[in-house]
Amino acid sequence: MLYPFVFHPIFKQRVWGGRKIETLYRKCLPPRQPIGESWEISDRPGDVSVIANGPLAGKDLRWLMEYHRKNLLGSAEAVDGRFPLLIKILDAEDMLSLQVHPPAHRALELRGEPKTEMWYIADAASRAELFAGLKRGVSRQQFENKLRDGSVAECFHRIQVHSGDAMFLPSGRVHAIGAGLVIFEIQQNSDTTYRVFDWNRKGLDGKLRELHVDQALASIDFDDFEPALVSSETRKMGSATLRPLVESPLFKVHLVEVKAAQSIHPDQSSAFRIVGVVHGHIRVAANAAPAIELEAGSFCLIPANEEVKLDADSGTKSLMITPGTL
Repeated sequence: MLYPFVFHPIFKQRVWGGRKIETLYRKCLPPRQPIGESWEISDRPGDVSVIANGPLAGKDLRWLMEYHRKNLLGSAEAVDGRFPLLIKILDAEDMLSLQVHPPAHRALELRGEPKTEMWYIADAASRAELFAGLKRGVSRQQFENKLRDGSVAECFHRIQVHSGDAMFLPSGRVHAIGAGLVIFEIQQNSDTTYRVFDWNRKGLDGKLRELHVDQALASIDFDDFEPALVSSETRKMGSATLRPLVESPLFKVHLVEVKAAQSIHPDQSSAFRIVGVVHGHIRVAANAAPAIELEAGSFCLIPANEEVKLDADSGTKSLMITPGTL
């Protein structure tokens, strides 16, 4: 019998990373390394999340998908036999490269995977910003000219952001994360990124990082001008509020904010659900398993048709993630 799962995080050293995943979320990082990513739920080749709780501790998500796929996913679909989503926490102490992910209609010919994603800003330094889409009126020719003279960043739309902001990034939207941001990232199960420009920065090996200009130019949506941050209305749910952040065919994400401590009884779902705590504490109770205590920076995968109760402390903020309708 399946039950709600938590997993051991997979840490990724990145030249632009820092140590905030440790200071904010008390995760035990490898010493003296710039850690840019914590992969919280992953079914990627070579990077599969290992179960941390209950009688199946030590098994991994790949094992669950191979032997219990239907019970885990329910009505949701696997992607090439794998879990359809990849969940991360990003710590950008420095700016990321200017980059793009291939859209679905070009991915195969480019030998990559499409990657639509969303960002929830969990922590932001003063005047932190995102790069997303193009400035209005920038043409492909202007973009290529700026690439050649090293000033392509001038073509990007820049948005100042604060904690609590969210951005949806369909495949094909050029983007980058600015310095001083911690982000919860929900995305397709993909790891294809084409770098357009990387600030002439050297990687961890001391060499200039590889760029993928031809693939990027073939992927960029040159009609994608000045996209806005997510703007949506909240609705009451007891003493909590529910705010839709993303409702796409690939995944849906809602922000739940609890004003006073309360129990939440999510509707029993025919597909899996994921709970991620941004701030505060949630206790996840299921019928046939010990309760799980989720602190900030923790995620829980709830199998399809699993009935659970969520006890949230006052002031808790969490992301509720469900698969889309594909």
